[in-house]
Amino acid sequence: MSSEKELKLADRALASKFGVEIASVATAVPKHKVGQDEAAERAQKVFPQFARLEALYTNTGVDTRYSVEPSEWYLQPRSWEERTASFQRHALDLFEQVARASVEQAGLQLRDIDVIVTNTITGLAIPSLEARLMNRLPFRPNVERVPIFGLGCGGGVAGLARSVRMAQAIPGANVLFLTVDLCTLCLRVNDPSLAMFVSAALFGDGAAGVVLRNGNGVSDDRRPAGRAIVGPQGDYFWSKTEYIMGWDIKNDGFGVVLSPELPTLMRERLGEALFPFLEREGLSLADFDGFLLHPGGSKVLETAEESLGLSRDQVRYSWQILKEYGNMSSATALFILKEAIADGAHGRYLFAAFGPGFSAYFIVLDL
Repeated sequence: MSSEKELKLADRALASKFGVEIASVATAVPKHKVGQDEAAERAQKVFPQFARLEALYTNTGVDTRYSVEPSEWYLQPRSWEERTASFQRHALDLFEQVARASVEQAGLQLRDIDVIVTNTITGLAIPSLEARLMNRLPFRPNVERVPIFGLGCGGGVAGLARSVRMAQAIPGANVLFLTVDLCTLCLRVNDPSLAMFVSAALFGDGAAGVVLRNGNGVSDDRRPAGRAIVGPQGDYFWSKTEYIMGWDIKNDGFGVVLSPELPTLMRERLGEALFPFLEREGLSLADFDGFLLHPGGSKVLETAEESLGLSRDQVRYSWQILKEYGNMSSATALFILKEAIADGAHGRYLFAAFGPGFSAYFIVLDL
């Protein structure tokens, strides 16, 4: 064995003993499966003014998606009250599924969880979702709760990074990160904008749960092997770019903000966010075995490939999840991570997503 390889293995062992590990990843989708042909047909009914752009639905990279409500529900105008009721009911159901699954896969009981971090962008709940979840599941009453809102599509990676910080602060802690976005509930049939038409071609619903473990102070015999070791994390914010992506608040729900300038910003300015982060950590693109990139859409992935000089194979998990589930906002990145783990991926991966701000979020993972 070469000395370089021995050093890498030693680094991994040290990180495993004293750092934060991903112990499990679980995902869930609602029961209504929507083919892209069906979504295109629905869009023709809702947005007949964009009939000439029908090809957009065939060029998204999406084959199927999932929604919390049946197709006919989306053909009528809905109020804030109706959207919120649906969000709170279905988001909580999905949270329960991924919380149970991720904790069980980590070899833990619900009472072993010390911190719950939750993230969403597509609905509101007060008390927050994890508080409602505690009325369903037997978490300890003194578990620490951290709800996050506003990170958008970047919330899966950014929320995980903030959960890692919580785990790092508490030796021996088990931190449960849950994220859910029900993007289909934000479809507003009385919004004639091109942004709404485009978003209807991309977005679906889903949830994910991750258990993080801080191994510091925990004996080896109590710690089953983790799925990944969490390395450096980084954020980047481009000023005066709030027009790129986000929500406007409308009378009947969230109004989508989605600029066609997004691929251009990625092409021209992704490097200024990513390369200083890698340089700071003593890394380069050549040090990665693969890239787990949030697929905002096919154009976003193609732009990332072009800008960074990546092959399609290096981002294959992102393309696969986009094809099967569409863009589920924050949850999508965790679906990609689970896909990579299930496929037996090993080595160093860059986990990255982008969201309103406009912002970028990075985590280095050792699978």
